[in-house]
Amino acid sequence: MKLAVFQMSATADPDTNPDRIEDAMRRARAAGADVVVVPELALSGYGRGDALRNLAQPSDGAWVQRMKQAAIRIGIDLVAGFPERNGEEVFISAMAVKANPVASVHIYRKTFLYGDYEKEIFQPHTPSVATIEMRGVSTGFLICYDVEFPENTRRLAQAGADLVIVPTALPTGTDGRHIASRVIPVRAFENQIFLAYANHAGSDGRFHYQGLSSIAAPDGSVLVKAGEDEEALIFAEIDVSQFEESRHANPYLADLNKRGIKAS
Repeated sequence: MKLAVFQMSATADPDTNPDRIEDAMRRARAAGADVVVVPELALSGYGRGDALRNLAQPSDGAWVQRMKQAAIRIGIDLVAGFPERNGEEVFISAMAVKANPVASVHIYRKTFLYGDYEKEIFQPHTPSVATIEMRGVSTGFLICYDVEFPENTRRLAQAGADLVIVPTALPTGTDGRHIASRVIPVRAFENQIFLAYANHAGSDGRFHYQGLSSIAAPDGSVLVKAGEDEEALIFAEIDVSQFEESRHANPYLADLNKRGIKAS
């Protein structure tokens, strides 16, 4: 699998985000990518406050239908964050749109909400260990703050995920830089998985984002990383077989399984 991460500028008009995502899908496919990942609440914009309640759409709504048709037309899979409405509840969700062999959509809802801003607008969802196959790679999903709890990534790894995709809206600062530069590679290493982290960059007037989107490998190396401020489209090859030596040298999952220990 060739994986692309689109670090989106938050300074643009958020109403143009669906168009910008489609453009990134076309550019990623032209560069040979099979899957492209965009940030948390990418379709709506993250910093729109209470308006997100009204912007939220159901899992079969216009955004999902548009992105599904775009994925089929362009020939690329997509993971994109959006505000999802389910009756009276509103979730921070990510759609995983598979274009081939049969078009389908998988929805992941954020488990851990960060700060009063998110908690006043959205509802948390129960933890999920569901994985799906994307272009031959067993893939799990987390959103932003979810990945900062090591148990979440470990549950997915123990469920068989070789890749964990994380749309995020990480704010700038010392903590943000630490999470993006240090925590993300450690999560990949301690679980012997690939981890794709897709952030915003710049400011939307309410929040300023850290950037530093990346794709980390099972040996803890960072295969590719975007800068702190600029919009960027970055790429990496996901080949699990290339890291068998690392998994043999650091058999965390195998040793846990031998002892019957599961992440709680």
